[in-house]
Amino acid sequence: MLNSLIIYANSLTRLLPVQTFQVFGHEIVINVSKKHLLATLTFLHHHSNGNFHLLTSISGVDYPDREERFEVVYELLNIRSNSRIRIKTCTDEINPLPSVVNIFPSANWWEREIWDLLGVFFSGHPDLRRILTDYGFEGHPLRKDFPLSGYFELRYDEDQRVVVCEPIELTQEFRSFDFHIPWSHIGKS
Repeated sequence: MLNSLIIYANSLTRLLPVQTFQVFGHEIVINVSKKHLLATLTFLHHHSNGNFHLLTSISGVDYPDREERFEVVYELLNIRSNSRIRIKTCTDEINPLPSVVNIFPSANWWEREIWDLLGVFFSGHPDLRRILTDYGFEGHPLRKDFPLSGYFELRYDEDQRVVVCEPIELTQEFRSFDFHIPWSHIGKS
């Protein structure tokens, strides 16, 4: 099985603009540049030896130390042969990735989710708007540089009977810590 996967991955490198490939278990992992992403996914979907008609997930990862800090991973499944392939590409905050909703309609939710939580823009998406956070939410909460406490606090005000949005206040009142231990003299001779 491993040999056949390596042979298939090598043939893909001759047909597609693949940067690198690896075989993990029973799955091929291919790295492509963002400018070749759409062509690669179209080929894998339409080519008779591909038949990867099912997009099972799209996920995003933030690596802030990299120049292209976001890695977006596409998981494809060939139902006929029960084979999987993973396509990885990288981008930054400025350059968008092409939307694959026209090839895989299931990409709609995942692209919106990655936009909402990481801020990766997908050009050509028919309805790219927030899907999990509120419309007025500022920032993208799964980025590594997003503050843990957020920027605002949403709470229900019992007196006004409405939800209010207030800036986070993390200041504490002055506290005096007394480090004197009353029993420290015990046991000393």
